[in-house]
Amino acid sequence: MASDVSKAFADLAAAIRLRRVWMALAREDIGDQHRRTALGPLWLLLNYLAFAGTFIFVFHGDPDDTAYVPHVATGLFVWLYIMETVNNGVSLFFREESLIKGTVLPLTVYVMRLTMQSVLRSSYALVGCLVILGLAGTPVTPSWGWSVLGILLILAVTPAAVTVIAFLGAYFPDSQYIVSNLMRLGMFLTPVFWMYDGTEGGVRHAFYYWNPFTYFLEIVRIPVMTGEVPLRSLLGCAGIGVFLWALAILLLAQCRKKVVFVL
Repeated sequence: MASDVSKAFADLAAAIRLRRVWMALAREDIGDQHRRTALGPLWLLLNYLAFAGTFIFVFHGDPDDTAYVPHVATGLFVWLYIMETVNNGVSLFFREESLIKGTVLPLTVYVMRLTMQSVLRSSYALVGCLVILGLAGTPVTPSWGWSVLGILLILAVTPAAVTVIAFLGAYFPDSQYIVSNLMRLGMFLTPVFWMYDGTEGGVRHAFYYWNPFTYFLEIVRIPVMTGEVPLRSLLGCAGIGVFLWALAILLLAQCRKKVVFVL
């Protein structure tokens, strides 16, 4: 078992050394997805602005509620990143089947490729988020540094989460459809668009308090909205990250060489 774990770390280290490969592949993926479009990747920015604007001005539409705009802008930015990463991650090994079977690249190269692709796509949403915050007059304060730390924490957790759900999708193909439906439902069960003041009970309280996605939104959202340090959420997300990395290393140790036989 110890040797398998060391090989899992070696696979990850080899992928890091090959960072130019998965960075180049990720950039190529983004370019290919928008090759024949007039605006190219700018569509990612417009999609975010249209989505956020719909909820801010159509579904809510209260000009006196100044807190709702940064609530939606930051929440949607983080949620779209999470949803895209999870939905693409669960089918990752199936999409990369030909390369996995035909090359000797470390398995985590494909994980990092998807991670980098999600980062590049979300960078356009980040621009849109900043534009909305600026138009809403949200003041830029030093506490925004905690939001940056929250984003970095999310990025640090991403490869582990992708690894776990990619193995799940490889060994249980039906999970691709289950996860996709759960993420659609999760958009409405997670406080992306709705607000919770901490005084309500019942179902809304349960969806807020027991939903792990809530805390990944809060580590980016709270410093922007209130200037407070979301210490509890940061610690909770760090704990989730440690658990996911431990599980990812264990799966790499046990299944890295076997996954090719189930694809």
